Amino acid sequence: MDIPPPPGPPYTPPPGQPGQPDQPGSPYGHSPYQQWPGSYSPYSRPPVNGFAIASLVLGILCFLPAVGLVLGLVALSQIKKKGERGKGLAIAGSILSVVGALLLVLAVATGGARDFAEGFRDAARESRQNAGAFPIDKGGCFDAPDGKIDSMKYAFEVDEVPCSQGHDGEVFASFRVNHTGYPGDDDVQELAETKCADLQFGYVMDSWADFGDADLYYFTPDRTTWGRGDRHITCIFGAADPKHPLEGSLRSDATTLDADQLAYVKADRPFDEAYLEAPPEDARIEDDLEGHKEWAARVDKGLAEQARQLRAHDWPAATQKHVDKLVAEIGKSRKEWAKAAEASDADSFTEHYVAGLQGLGDKEAMAARKSLGLSTTSPRDATPEDGAESGLGEDHGEGGGSEEA
Repeated sequence: MDIPPPPGPPYTPPPGQPGQPDQPGSPYGHSPYQQWPGSYSPYSRPPVNGFAIASLVLGILCFLPAVGLVLGLVALSQIKKKGERGKGLAIAGSILSVVGALLLVLAVATGGARDFAEGFRDAARESRQNAGAFPIDKGGCFDAPDGKIDSMKYAFEVDEVPCSQGHDGEVFASFRVNHTGYPGDDDVQELAETKCADLQFGYVMDSWADFGDADLYYFTPDRTTWGRGDRHITCIFGAADPKHPLEGSLRSDATTLDADQLAYVKADRPFDEAYLEAPPEDARIEDDLEGHKEWAARVDKGLAEQARQLRAHDWPAATQKHVDKLVAEIGKSRKEWAKAAEASDADSFTEHYVAGLQGLGDKEAMAARKSLGLSTTSPRDATPEDGAESGLGEDHGEGGGSEEA
């Protein structure tokens, strides 16, 4: 049987074809195919450059136009060197990116970007109002209808205004109510009153701050707005008298105080917290001597912590001399409070309590505060009717912003 000869190559170019260098071992003295960098199949096509695709996508979306332009230029360079496909994509992406960059510059120059951002904020605010939530964030000020916060029923009734101008209210805190179901009106009001009273000290850290005619209010969800998703209680400082709006912000925390001011008001806090835990005014010393003695012991401990923090801080030279005198006065006052804590009868307690109160060093504290630019009006100079213990007047609960509030 005759055996047929092996098949020839799949492609047989004529001998001496131009552009085909002679290759040893080739039956025709040249290579049958054009060489391509890297792996190659006679039926494959050059790949599309990835940078070209990315440039086109960014150009179409007008997202990061500068990046899209850079990617387009890189793609054109690589396509030229490697022989890849995608030149049209790279050119289109570069052109669209240039257009996007020009539009961005135009928007910034004409305020379009600002208008877009404000529109986005307004939309977010409107969404919150529809849910019943209070539309003013912490640190923001607002006017209420007719200037009466206590008659405000709807969240959308308020108008945000700069705190630098006269205003009816200032938001100082907001917190979420973590209940699976609506707790009920009474529980929500009680929670708001308790939590807002505590949170005010994180916003107004200076215990000597002048609250003026501000009262504490809170805006709560009701059953209807709870069903719409509102779970937040908003705490507000509001004008007690609509005829006398608030002026300026009451805020005194890390966002408004410098390092020395912040260190000073923090040092005041341990004593202030203990002092404000005094027994009720209607609890006579004779009737609750042990309760008053425990309070005096807490005040002594608070004064000790105040002195420790005052000594630990590196004060400016103009303040250091006043702080040194204040620390010395605190030491004298502590002795009286310690004796009051060990008093055997009401008369002895009263004697040492009064001496300890008078020896707190308010004169030295005023001098130190003046050098730091802090308030110099001691809250202990106020009468109980002025809100001497809390710095505020009454608490006012507000309904939740719906027709059924």
